[in-house]
Amino acid sequence: MPVTAIDPRTALVVVDLQQGIVELPLAHPVDQVLARNAELLAEFRRRGLPVVLVNVAGGPPGRNDLGASFPAPPPQWTELAPQLGAAEGDHLVTKHARSAFTNTGLDEWLRGQGVTQIVVTGIATSSGVESTARDAHEQGYHVTVATDAVTDTDATAHEHTVARIYPRIAETGTVKDVLAALAHAS
Repeated sequence: MPVTAIDPRTALVVVDLQQGIVELPLAHPVDQVLARNAELLAEFRRRGLPVVLVNVAGGPPGRNDLGASFPAPPPQWTELAPQLGAAEGDHLVTKHARSAFTNTGLDEWLRGQGVTQIVVTGIATSSGVESTARDAHEQGYHVTVATDAVTDTDATAHEHTVARIYPRIAETGTVKDVLAALAHAS
C-alpha cells in the first residue's frame, strides 16, 4: 500500500544501521538498503525534518531460549554505517533493548520537537525496527515503515513482519511512496 500522508512534523528514525549489523548475512542486499536510507536521510535533512540515528550497544539482561540475550559488542561494532553520513543536528540514540524508545529519552525528544509521525527504517525488520514501530504506535505516533529500506537476517521473519505485523501498527510503502507523500505535505 502506498503511504497516504506525512504529517508536517515527521521524523525519520533509522534503526541499527551500524557496522556490526550491516556486515551480517541479510535477506536483502545491504548496499541497496543503505542507499534507500541515504535517499530518505538526504530528503529529511533538506526539509529540516528531525533525523534520529539509532545504534544498539547491548541488550536487556533477561534470559531467553537462545541463551545470553546480547554479548558485549566488539570494537567498531556500534559505529554507524558511513553511508548514513551522520550530520550536525541528527539526534543520536544508543539503545540497550530492541526498541529505540526503551530507556533512551527518544519519546521526550520527539515530543519536544513537535513530532507527530515517524518513518522507521533499518535492521532488523522483525526485531529492532518492529519493536520501535510498535512502541511508537502505542505512544500515539502515526507510524510509517519504508518496506524497501528495511531488512532482516531471516527472510521469512522479514516477510511475516511486513505482511502481518506492520499493517496493524503502521502505514507501509516504499521509499518512493514516502518521498511522494513528503512532496505532497509541503
